Amino acid sequence: MDRVDRLTTLMERFSLSVTSAPLGEATLVVYALSNGGAKRMQFRTSGKALRAPVGEIVFAARFDWGGGDNPLVAALPDVVDFDLSEDSECRGLIEVMESELAGKRCGAGSVVSRLGEVMVVRMLRAQIESGTTHASLLAGLSDPRLSRAIVAMHDAPGRTWRNDELARVAGLSLSRFSELFLTKVGETPAAYLRRWRLILARQDVAKGDRVETISRRYGYRSPEGFARAFKKHFGDNPVSLRGSDGVAMSNISKSG
Repeated sequence: MDRVDRLTTLMERFSLSVTSAPLGEATLVVYALSNGGAKRMQFRTSGKALRAPVGEIVFAARFDWGGGDNPLVAALPDVVDFDLSEDSECRGLIEVMESELAGKRCGAGSVVSRLGEVMVVRMLRAQIESGTTHASLLAGLSDPRLSRAIVAMHDAPGRTWRNDELARVAGLSLSRFSELFLTKVGETPAAYLRRWRLILARQDVAKGDRVETISRRYGYRSPEGFARAFKKHFGDNPVSLRGSDGVAMSNISKSG
């Protein structure tokens, strides 16, 4: 079976940003070890500032990729640290970073931030490939069979996925798929799909999409049923959220 793209949909749904910041506020740093100059990158997923690593700081920034709403960020360790010394391409990116920072040319800050985003994506790939022993989305994506089913749900959240369909996508028997998914991800496929739909629905509500439209988009039988599921998961009715322009969401008078 061909490998599936385990990051693109997550990248599209959660905006990745790496923005230069003072070291005391940084959640991502690229640094050189003081004992020989080997380069490393470290970032913190909780949003709290990192403790300054021992060594020469090449670049310090604020890292954000959707915070706790992003299920992959929630599955990552609090602090992720990578050795870049064996990655020649990342070393090349760091050299460009250093050149931009030293030259202080027009747009250097934006160039360095974009390079930081590229490095984060490369490190996320490595984290997925290395996996984890803890039940989580990260463990599921690191499994080449389960990842196919998870990506299918990510790409088509409004589809009425049955376990037997997802098992076929994964290339597993229904019983083995259900057992492995629960063990690796820590919840059933139906529970994960339900949570993924609600995460996306919350984004759409915040953008100002109509509740009726969102409920149809993610496979709910009625706006009222969607509103009840939304309140149970998030503690608030979708109508209580506001769009970025401050306009109230479409009202739903019978949301139970």
